[in-house]
Amino acid sequence: MRVLDQLEPRKVFFFFEELCAIPHGSGNTKAISDYCVKFAKDRGLEVHQDRLNNVVIVKPATPGYEASPTVIVQGHLDMVTEKTPESSIDFLKDGLELAIDGDFVYAKGTTLGGDDGIAVAMALAVLDSDDLEHPRLECLFTVDEETGMDGAVGFDASGLQGKRLLNIDSEEEGILTVSCAGGAHADVRIEMTPNECALSSAEIAVTGLKGGHSGAEIDKGRANATITLGRVLQALLDELEVRLVCAEGGLKDNAIPNAAKAVIALDEEKMARAQEICAEMDATLKKEYAASDPGVTVTFTPGTIADHALRLADTRRVCTFLGLYPNGIESMSMDIPGLVQTSCNLGIFKVDEAGLKGSGSVRSSVASRKQMLLRRIRLLAEGLEGTMRVSGEYPAWEYKRESHLRDVMCRVYEMQYGEPMKVEAIHAGLECGLFCGKIPGLDAVSFGPNLYDIHTTKERMSVSSVWRVYEYLCAVLRELKD
Repeated sequence: MRVLDQLEPRKVFFFFEELCAIPHGSGNTKAISDYCVKFAKDRGLEVHQDRLNNVVIVKPATPGYEASPTVIVQGHLDMVTEKTPESSIDFLKDGLELAIDGDFVYAKGTTLGGDDGIAVAMALAVLDSDDLEHPRLECLFTVDEETGMDGAVGFDASGLQGKRLLNIDSEEEGILTVSCAGGAHADVRIEMTPNECALSSAEIAVTGLKGGHSGAEIDKGRANATITLGRVLQALLDELEVRLVCAEGGLKDNAIPNAAKAVIALDEEKMARAQEICAEMDATLKKEYAASDPGVTVTFTPGTIADHALRLADTRRVCTFLGLYPNGIESMSMDIPGLVQTSCNLGIFKVDEAGLKGSGSVRSSVASRKQMLLRRIRLLAEGLEGTMRVSGEYPAWEYKRESHLRDVMCRVYEMQYGEPMKVEAIHAGLECGLFCGKIPGLDAVSFGPNLYDIHTTKERMSVSSVWRVYEYLCAVLRELKD
């Protein structure tokens, strides 16, 4: 039974539900890419699919628009796959369980993938319609945006004719994004070997944090669960000879971790004091994050006997890494008030029998500042006898002083809404920067409907906003007749 059948616009929500039924986490996009190819072939539209699973669907101009420049409508096929501990969904095999709550669509126990499934759904609705006026369209659906914009990086843009790009990957209605930060992934590896022991164990967990998008919500001052866990471990080490058995926190480097846990080993007679220290840290953190993360909780759960654990020196290395790793906002823009210039988020962290693995997302609108931060992480890794590898690097999207597309978008918005559109730069990464580098003279903008708490299990999408933004998209396409 379909859940979104009664929502308007019907076509948009029909296709969104179709997409949600197909597993499409980053790195698992073949099925959803093939769906788009079949969609095009069923309608006799020109379609191209590359080896990465990027898809381009071409629709000819409607009568009267034959001489108008081609427009690229763009979004990405992959989603961030986060779920609650109670969820049984297998993101590799299962579709999402959609639900409606008033004006909102959400997925039970998981992320929704409104970022960026709604862009693809809107584009498919436009392609499926025979009563809309528009120039020639090139609908470009990329893959693996959430893990480093890999699809856009590997995409051959030489076959595109369009010089105007509508990116539907923003999460706030009424804001036209015209610039964004560049970024990169920093992957740290530090080898460690556990030793035999016969000590008591306990699990320490940091839970109840809000998490969120490491770009768009880095300015909220929310706690990083992994970094916070490091503080708890350091508090223990300041007083006790605690040895780390294992630890983990976060699943995606572009999501602020909302939970982290570790197993420690220590003498049984020190167990009570360790529990007291954790309780003290729980009280401290609740006070410290009362505004941004009021649900933060540190729990201490005694276990059985640990037969292996890291050496004390290696445990201290882990705590040093977590204590010195750059976290959150590094600097604010001096040109644009309120804009984060440079930030870092340790999104994935694990300590096991092989040692320490950490993956962080570094962002900056200034290339030299990005490189400076990457260098700091490298120095930290090497100082702890580890290595750091940079991957998924993408450029910043620079502001274009003269933009016909931006002017049309602002004019249409004011006609539809009766108020001026906000034009802004953002700290999150968008694919527009890559496409501007691949297509000389490209005029690009980004917009989208209201999405909340993206990249978290609380993600939800406003139905009424989707309706307005889709009507806005259709009006913009109609106005691009020149």
